[in-house]
Amino acid sequence: MDIPIPHGIFAIMKIHFFGAARTTTGSMYWIEVNGKNILMECGLFQGHRQESEALNHELPVVPGKLDAVLLSHSHLDHAGRLPRLCQGYDGPIHCTSATRDLCSIMLMDSAHIQEQDALFVSKVRARKKMPPVSPLYTRKDAEKCVQQLKPHGYEQTFEVVPGVQVTFREAGHILGSAQIILDVQEKGRRFRHLFTGDIGRGGDELLRDPQPVENVDYLQIESTYAARLHKQRPDADNLTGQMVKSALQAGGKVIIPAFSVGRTQQIVYVLHELICAGKLPRVPIFVDSPLSVNATEIYNHHSESLRPDIRDTLCNQEDPFGMKNLTYIASAEDSKKLNDRHEPMVIISASGMCEGGRIRHHLKNNLEDEKNLVLFLGYCAEGTLGNQLIAGKKSVNIFGEPHTVRAQVASLDTYSGHADKDELANYVKRLSGDIKVIACIHGEETQCLAHAETLRAMKPSAKIVVPAYKQVLEI
Repeated sequence: MDIPIPHGIFAIMKIHFFGAARTTTGSMYWIEVNGKNILMECGLFQGHRQESEALNHELPVVPGKLDAVLLSHSHLDHAGRLPRLCQGYDGPIHCTSATRDLCSIMLMDSAHIQEQDALFVSKVRARKKMPPVSPLYTRKDAEKCVQQLKPHGYEQTFEVVPGVQVTFREAGHILGSAQIILDVQEKGRRFRHLFTGDIGRGGDELLRDPQPVENVDYLQIESTYAARLHKQRPDADNLTGQMVKSALQAGGKVIIPAFSVGRTQQIVYVLHELICAGKLPRVPIFVDSPLSVNATEIYNHHSESLRPDIRDTLCNQEDPFGMKNLTYIASAEDSKKLNDRHEPMVIISASGMCEGGRIRHHLKNNLEDEKNLVLFLGYCAEGTLGNQLIAGKKSVNIFGEPHTVRAQVASLDTYSGHADKDELANYVKRLSGDIKVIACIHGEETQCLAHAETLRAMKPSAKIVVPAYKQVLEI
């Protein structure tokens, strides 16, 4: 069912919502404009495994008929299906320079993880006399996709198809994240459509603040935390220190699920400051992710997205990404050796929602020890393993087998890279222009609907819509 066209507005552009519509994962938006086809985002669905796998294998657009692809940032819920798309799409994928560099390692890592997970699960299924499974895409697919990434600087306007100019503006979510501004001219009319991507909170330890956009006519805005308020950061740092210290003093391990890009660098920075201030002992800290070393190097090479005064605030001017007690683990063999170590330690491992990667192996080996702490510092979508643990489930399935949860499980959303209810409202207040239509996306249904109510009070003259999966908005 199409979303009704607001009265008096001539239909020019169509947006098809093929992901992150009343949910937070699988971002994908097909735009029809000027007789051309643009895909904005191509992310992985994450959550209920069978449902997500089915959606990820389905491509609701014909890749060969696309004229261009736009990408706001490198997180897999926005970029993780690109190699699948590029099995039939050969054109450019426009993004920022830092996003290109991060995707070049993240998509290869994603392909490797999918190949390894498919192999592992196939072995488990073989013991049950079940057929093997195949990965969504391979490293060869990812290599092809990476070659199609076309980088652009912030504020450098370019024409993506005739009559559509695109500009990337700082979003403050992760390194290289961008709001996507589309300036459209068709049939004698000009208008500006703004896709927020994921909007950061501002005041981040590492990243620059999101920047306002002027002269907005149509707005497509994320809603991840649109009905919630985050706790204040100073309290979160102290609380993190207290929880980690308590588990370490009890002789346990602290397992922190974290995305390799963004959250890992942030929590390493926080732990560094806590240790430097004497609030944590210098126990071994392991970042167990094959791409974290490269990701951290990319952070160091892209100062355009980092806070300009970051080096001035570092404790003792020590490199927080290179502490003496900090070890980056790349090989699977070194990762497995952590299971044989029983002294207090901190293990930071991907993925943040526990839907793939080495974190599931660490949970498998540590969930049943009551001395251990599993600490979540970011968002976990409904149905993910991380969400099940945060919800307090006493038994969870990992690689198809049940595991009892005896470890402590704690969650702090303060370190989220997503703006909360008040921060999103302040973001909208900073936008200028006569906004005619606002679409609330990238949030669970309750969050999107609550966001719509907030925006109706703020923008009474605008049409506020909450698109569902496969719904179409005509502008």
